[in-house]
Amino acid sequence: MKILHIYPKTDNLIRQHVMLLAEGMQQSATILTADSGKNIKQLIIEQEPDILHCHGCWNPKLTRATRTAISYGIRVVMTPHGQLEPWIASQKRAQEGIVNMLSRQKQAIENSYTVITLGKLERLNFKKLNWNRRVEEIHNAVTTNTITQEEMCSETFAVYQKVMDSNTLEQMDDVSIKALSTIIKAGILEDRRWCKAFDDIRYPQDIDWRRLLIYADHENIRNYVDFGISVLGLPTASIDTEKISSYFPDTYTRPQPIKQIIGDYQGDETSYLLKIIGQLYKKPVLLHLIELTRELYRDTVNDDLLLTALEEKKLTRFAGSLMQILKEQTGLDEGFMPLAPCDNRLTAKIRKLLTNHLKI
Repeated sequence: MKILHIYPKTDNLIRQHVMLLAEGMQQSATILTADSGKNIKQLIIEQEPDILHCHGCWNPKLTRATRTAISYGIRVVMTPHGQLEPWIASQKRAQEGIVNMLSRQKQAIENSYTVITLGKLERLNFKKLNWNRRVEEIHNAVTTNTITQEEMCSETFAVYQKVMDSNTLEQMDDVSIKALSTIIKAGILEDRRWCKAFDDIRYPQDIDWRRLLIYADHENIRNYVDFGISVLGLPTASIDTEKISSYFPDTYTRPQPIKQIIGDYQGDETSYLLKIIGQLYKKPVLLHLIELTRELYRDTVNDDLLLTALEEKKLTRFAGSLMQILKEQTGLDEGFMPLAPCDNRLTAKIRKLLTNHLKI
């Protein structure tokens, strides 16, 4: 893990805080530091840190650096160091030209993975701003004896790990993503012979198992993934993803099995499939794609009846795009599709919604 700390050049207290963190974490992470007098943008581009930790507010150069980091896919952690306390913010508002700066600062904080406050009062006051709901409280060993340097570093590193364990799909490589699709298909069909892509997974040790399994947990498909791994006979470490902390977007709700949303299967296959497709039209999630795939593999599916029902509900175009998504995500074979897959703008929209489901 590589962390880049940036801080205002003229604030000695903040500099001391950063130096304590850098010293205390040198054995567990690669730590870089830069004050506002340096070319932070160039450092971001050259070093490609995993996390940019910005200390302090009201410095235009630091705010611009957070925007640069986000544009390069680098995750941002903010520590205001008390500079957003109401009495300070009110003084800043009175200064000429501060309105735009405040707006940019607010945007930078909203786009951060989390905000670390240094005490209870600061945390409570920050929450009143409602700029970011992902707030942590870690006391500052520079200004209080309620925490040691070791404790401060340990708690801060735990926040960094939590950041890196969030939206893991974004960090997975192509090999792991392709492997996930094959594993899902094996978990659905319960037979490795159906998984033609299995032969491509020649080196399972190259799969990013931690991120893959965390993603499966967040999408509530861990049971399918675990079973698929078993079917394929892939060796992987046992990871208890329920004990791994992560951050989620404000709109996130853990996906629930389709029957909890549309009701139990009542024996009418066409009606049940139509309900699943209708739910995916409202909100596409990977769990429901898997459950739809399972249904489409059943011998009881009547393609003609389903096509007629889709036409009546004006869902034919969406269903064509959905078949393309199923082909990519769950490996559904075209022989089990009620209509041909279609890759168009609607398909791209569905793909984007799935990709961004856990995006901060």
